[in-house]
Amino acid sequence: MKIVFMGTPLFAVEVLEMLIQEHEVLCVVTQPDKKVGRKKILTPSLVKEIAIKHGIEVFQPENIKKEYQKIIDLKPDMLISAAYGQILPKALLDQITALNVHGSLLPKYRGGAPIQYALFNGDAQTGVTVMYMAFKMDSGPIIKQESLTIEQEDDYLSLTKKLSTLGTKLLKEVLGDIKNKNIKSIDQDETKTTFSPTLKPSDEFISFNRPTLKIVNQIRGLSPEPGGYARVNDSKIKIYKAQKSDIIINVDAQPGQIIMIKKRLIVKTLDGAIDILLIQAPGKKIMETKDFLNGQNIMSLNDVFKGEDTL
Repeated sequence: MKIVFMGTPLFAVEVLEMLIQEHEVLCVVTQPDKKVGRKKILTPSLVKEIAIKHGIEVFQPENIKKEYQKIIDLKPDMLISAAYGQILPKALLDQITALNVHGSLLPKYRGGAPIQYALFNGDAQTGVTVMYMAFKMDSGPIIKQESLTIEQEDDYLSLTKKLSTLGTKLLKEVLGDIKNKNIKSIDQDETKTTFSPTLKPSDEFISFNRPTLKIVNQIRGLSPEPGGYARVNDSKIKIYKAQKSDIIINVDAQPGQIIMIKKRLIVKTLDGAIDILLIQAPGKKIMETKDFLNGQNIMSLNDVFKGEDTL
């Protein structure tokens, strides 16, 4: 089958690799290179790196709604998308059959951040949906779905890898069914629709004036990329892993207050405390908190993480 593939992050990589092995990928469409890190180094998407490795043409439109004719001109048998990152124009979907591999059990978590929201909300399970694409976001008929248990230790990276593997398996099955003309689909139940909008910078801010479990799950959903953050003494601290603390809480402490800082960094929450396990100070690498605490002078006992970053 001649395919144009559209995808950008890690979730899409395993899907693309399977398509390269089993079909003819005419072109890979991915988001433009982005500036990454403190030095703002222009960095290609993971999908682009795979395409270049296999000598496949890469197309990176700034706005796919205005720059889609190239895809039509390639005359693919099918368009396959996995976390591409832009809404496709109706004119394109009207001319080419398109499938999408989506990291949720649709119609739950339509949108750009389904994996993150499953973690934020502490869901016990999620899954992958392979669907026909429609002009309305993530609304097309469902061809195949399969659920997956979310383990307590899962974060955004580990859950993405699991869902990518599951999505690759489901897509392979669907393409086989299409080849054998044994394809079926069902419409989504619109009454059960929920959304997972693409994350904004403000979603990375960790407020400690919330229940402990909500904070821990937010950190899971943001780790290792982009990482959650909080501020203490005018320093922006990134937090990549935390757990509910077993320490007995000082009832007079306020949310965000550091109640232990010797060997462990424990911070008061609305209903208890969290034990911060992986941390990154400004200009430093990510490290285990016990190592960070050796010689640091950014924070002290009873200091308070407070206020959203205004920079």
